[in-house]
Amino acid sequence: MASIANKRSVMVLYSDPTNPVGHAVRIVLAEKDINVDIRYIHGNEIPEELAELNPYNSVLTLIDRDLVLYDEQIIMEYLDERFPHPPLLPVDPVARANNRQLRFRVMRDLYRQVEKLTAESEPVAANARKEIRDNLTAIAPAFAQKPFFMSDEYSLVDCCLSPLLWRLEHYGIKLPASGKVISDYARRMFERDAFKLSLSGWEREIRF
Repeated sequence: MASIANKRSVMVLYSDPTNPVGHAVRIVLAEKDINVDIRYIHGNEIPEELAELNPYNSVLTLIDRDLVLYDEQIIMEYLDERFPHPPLLPVDPVARANNRQLRFRVMRDLYRQVEKLTAESEPVAANARKEIRDNLTAIAPAFAQKPFFMSDEYSLVDCCLSPLLWRLEHYGIKLPASGKVISDYARRMFERDAFKLSLSGWEREIRF
């Protein structure tokens, strides 16, 4: 595996153009202006070369010389440490732990439901949409407290939330009136140059 990765001089990211998790990683790459070769893989069309690198046969994979990573949170933290400017994690250990905990909750409470939206059973998909809407509505007040999600500085939490919010309309999820603060927050995130640069062609089409 290392010998295959070593042949590369430029960082490579394999990403599904429709998957919000891969989108979060691409936002981090764009925020840090990292020179990377992004290779879009659709669905199950996993090339043999990628299958050799990723033992889980999943698409999202980052290759940096002899290093191969395939967990989105590990990838994002690696990129933040490897390219420290601009920082996307706080320096203080307590604040850093809180940031990790918030990302854990985003992935557990929201992204876990995203996986069910394509279920063949419409009741399962409908329940997933309701869970996402209700979870976002419940935390709506937190979006109004600070310019970024529970922080004065843009962080990896914002990188995780933005792809999901970009897809809400596509997923058929409409927030109630109390969710306006979330829409305002989302609009600010979408206006960032890095966010615009991170979009795949598919991601642009679902909003424009």
